[in-house]
Amino acid sequence: MVASGAEGSVYRTSYLGRRAMVKIRSPKQYRIPELDRRIRSQRIRAEARLIREARSAGIRTPIIYDVDTKECSITMEDVDGMTVKAYLDQHPEDAERVCRLIGTDIARLHNSKICHGDLTTSNMILTKDSRLCLIDFSMGASLIGVEDMGVDIRLLERAFYSAHPTIKNAFGDFIDAYCRTKTDSKQVMDKVQEIKDRGRYT
Repeated sequence: MVASGAEGSVYRTSYLGRRAMVKIRSPKQYRIPELDRRIRSQRIRAEARLIREARSAGIRTPIIYDVDTKECSITMEDVDGMTVKAYLDQHPEDAERVCRLIGTDIARLHNSKICHGDLTTSNMILTKDSRLCLIDFSMGASLIGVEDMGVDIRLLERAFYSAHPTIKNAFGDFIDAYCRTKTDSKQVMDKVQEIKDRGRYT
């Protein structure tokens, strides 16, 4: 096992002789078994679809090898690299470059009307060839509006400040790169500010 969370577990495995990861959505005991299988199957298909759509939008994501709707699992590429969180912990001096990579890729994702839903530096891998790879689209959605984009950025901002307090100023480089690539970026930035204001007064 590599990771375990509320929605499922990730295991290192192999697929046709290749290194791979398999993500299995965990059963929920409080749900009727037949309904539980249907929900987990639908969600695993939706996640696989989002990963493929993000890849079609030019975002580096793990290559999907197999989707098993009975086992509610996705088998995918074991991406060679390290999480952005681990990399920035070790190389804070490279924060500007990495944040600009993130900003550009998230803007491309949003331009394709896809949100990730759980943007943290732990859900990003910096590959050996210095590309950004986004993982874990289990909370994501497609055909999104400005609200979802704003939430994506606000969640990343909070996660970034919490995980990287000594380099939090580098988040400005993310915003700069995002705005340079995102169409109608002002609408999104206005929405981010609105979301922050809601949090202050609720």
